[in-house]
Amino acid sequence: MCGPINERLSSVSEPAGFDPFGVVDKWLPVWDRLRVFEPRDDDSRERRYIVDMFPYPSGDLHMGHAEAYSIGDAVARFAAMRGYDVLHPVGWDSFGLPAENAALKRDMDPREWTYENIETQAEGFKRLGMSFDWRTRLHTSDPDYYRWTQWLFLRMFERGLAYRKAAPVNWCPTDQTVLANEQVIQGKCERCGSEVTKKNLTQWFFRITAYAERLLDDMAELEGKWPDRVLTMQRNWIGRSTGAYVDFRIEGHDVPIRVFTTRPDTLFGATFFVVAADSPLAAELVIDEQRDALTKYVDQVRRTSDIERLAENRPKTGVPLGRVAINPVNGERIPVFAADYVLADYGTGAIMAVPAHDQRDLDFARAFDLPVRVVVDTGQPDPSHTGEATAGDGALVNSGSYDGMRKEEAIAAIAADLQSDGHGEAAITYRLRDWLLSRQRYWGVPIPIIHCGACGEVAVPDDQLPVELPLTGYELRPQGGQSPLASASEWVTTTCPRCGGPATRDTDTMDTFVDSSWYFLRYPSPNDEKHAFDPDVTKRWCPVDEYVGGVTHAILHLLYSRFFVKALNDMDLLDFTEPFKRLTNQGMVIMNGSSMSKSRGNLVKLQDELAAYGPDAVRLTMLFAGPPEDDIDWADVSPAGSVKWLSRVWRLATDVGSVGMGSDPTTGDVALRTTVHKLVADATDQCEHKRFNVAIARLMELTSALRKAVDGGQLSSPAGIAAVREGAEALARMLSIFAPFAAEEVWELLGNAPSVVNAGWPGADPALLVEDTVTCVVQVAGKLRDKFDVPVGISEDELRERALASDAVQRALGDRAVKTVVIRPPRLVNVVPA
Repeated sequence: MCGPINERLSSVSEPAGFDPFGVVDKWLPVWDRLRVFEPRDDDSRERRYIVDMFPYPSGDLHMGHAEAYSIGDAVARFAAMRGYDVLHPVGWDSFGLPAENAALKRDMDPREWTYENIETQAEGFKRLGMSFDWRTRLHTSDPDYYRWTQWLFLRMFERGLAYRKAAPVNWCPTDQTVLANEQVIQGKCERCGSEVTKKNLTQWFFRITAYAERLLDDMAELEGKWPDRVLTMQRNWIGRSTGAYVDFRIEGHDVPIRVFTTRPDTLFGATFFVVAADSPLAAELVIDEQRDALTKYVDQVRRTSDIERLAENRPKTGVPLGRVAINPVNGERIPVFAADYVLADYGTGAIMAVPAHDQRDLDFARAFDLPVRVVVDTGQPDPSHTGEATAGDGALVNSGSYDGMRKEEAIAAIAADLQSDGHGEAAITYRLRDWLLSRQRYWGVPIPIIHCGACGEVAVPDDQLPVELPLTGYELRPQGGQSPLASASEWVTTTCPRCGGPATRDTDTMDTFVDSSWYFLRYPSPNDEKHAFDPDVTKRWCPVDEYVGGVTHAILHLLYSRFFVKALNDMDLLDFTEPFKRLTNQGMVIMNGSSMSKSRGNLVKLQDELAAYGPDAVRLTMLFAGPPEDDIDWADVSPAGSVKWLSRVWRLATDVGSVGMGSDPTTGDVALRTTVHKLVADATDQCEHKRFNVAIARLMELTSALRKAVDGGQLSSPAGIAAVREGAEALARMLSIFAPFAAEEVWELLGNAPSVVNAGWPGADPALLVEDTVTCVVQVAGKLRDKFDVPVGISEDELRERALASDAVQRALGDRAVKTVVIRPPRLVNVVPA
């Protein structure tokens, strides 16, 4: 368990000769001079595009940054060392609410706070040794970037994929802004934790639902390349349901009400009808005598979150609307209620209620003394007696001509009959809702739409982009749901680009997830002034080969990026349909079993760790702690141990020096070379599978083997010198993806010119990986009786002779004769007794 930071610092003795801090200042300018991290992009090598989820500039880098970017950097460096032409870019997701809130708190411009933090983080990344191509650097809050975010919005707008409508939205009263469904966590704002309420506003949406089926089906090509839990989370969020639309006629209402059900086979069990209390439909259906009751109930409903409304254990409430619906399959008249457990924006905002076979419907029926009719015989007790709905399969009962049918047969038959009778049709629906992108904030991308009294919504012409944020004349703190931009009257007032008449700018800004849904397309051509992304350059580099970041973005960012790429593919702007070929999620860095926080008193500051141990040791410790997806408890790891190992590697390189430079490694000591090559082969395999912790363990074994060889006098013979040098150089080259500064130092101590990055990854000679002996298993009647080591090339006759001569085999046989001997050389012999 880690003590206070000063105790930890005093426990680390300064390693003799190795300076984990001085190497940083020594090698950073060398990397800049040699431009080692800039891809050639000349078709001389196969390309690899490796992207880390870009950071938000909320302050200095923290422990989570160190973990995530150490993983991504190891992936990028390994690919480069293996001979790929690697593009490893860097940028900042620099618009957003935290900057605006910080500016309010400090009475400053959000630009100042944002760009100061970016510079701090940029310097931090450099001193961590990240192999970024700094020419790619972008900030989403730069007008040169968000010009193209606006341009992409307009392409969506032209195709009907961006639209504006009045709708009940999630409203954070503290941040005074709209939240997407995905930004409401257990009824609270994901940013500030305030209770989220509902509010009717006219907002902009992206029609992501038009891509629901493709977003779901295309996940098949991501299987085995993305973490299973991410794919599962996206599938659940999209939520495809197969069933039927059913049209219920409402007495006294001209237009039938359509509902969706996954169980049309239970239609005969519908005993009442429910509409969402806060939907326009409820207000439309309610009779005058019940209107006051509905109004009071809706006020109550709007104070509860969607999560609370959908909770199964919550008492069911509602009000009758004074109407009856007609069940289309049997003509039965059933009462219509408004209730909070049905949501206005889910499905059609109305349901047929089948209490015998749905628990929430049953709870409502029991609360309002409504009939419960079993229509599927599941063999379970009657729900009206037990209070537990039965949702399983069984034969239909109380269902007229459909009695006796099983679930699937009945669903198909009833859906077909509904369609033929004009009362419905088979259907597929999705849980996914359109992406609400309007935000009533200042620090975001202005929506490039002009509102004209004569022409309506008019796109800002492309040649007038970007629509830049006003620098002055606005109030940063919004009032009553109004965007800060609405207070910038001079900025708001404009002319219509279509008719030239008086008009106003849209005063909302875009959700910052819009900015991050396409930034990876901009990286390969960040300075292009004619395109959002250069078509030819994008074809060379995209899609992203490896994407590294947290699982917290499984639904929001990753789903939105997939939508953007598919939409742009349909516009013929891209020739691929998935943005990221492979995805790696990292775990969290915790302390003493809990998330780090000031309030818990377990916050570990990255800068303190770097000052104590240096960046190489921090990187090593992160990677050695476990596989990328596992959490790292900083109380259980030892950055001091990493420093000591790096010191051992440094001393080894010092002892070897330039001895044996130019020697032929194939003339080296065979035993030592065999050890070296087996460890190289295993480390390579582990890196390919991103098991960097195991690869580092192999490097530690290699260090020990070389230390033993040097101390044993191997440097006194040509064969020993050749083998030790080969092993030491292999160690330095492999070390460079984990501890790049130390690796450069070691490479130089071995007499080589910089940079070790250009030396490439060591190869393993297959001839040295061949085992001389293997273990042979001997069975008698299929049961293990003996095992022994044999030469790989042993013949069947020799193997039979050794097996039958075994004392253990003879004891197992006893007096029985041998019927046959099954031999699978060199690993198996099975003696079958008569």
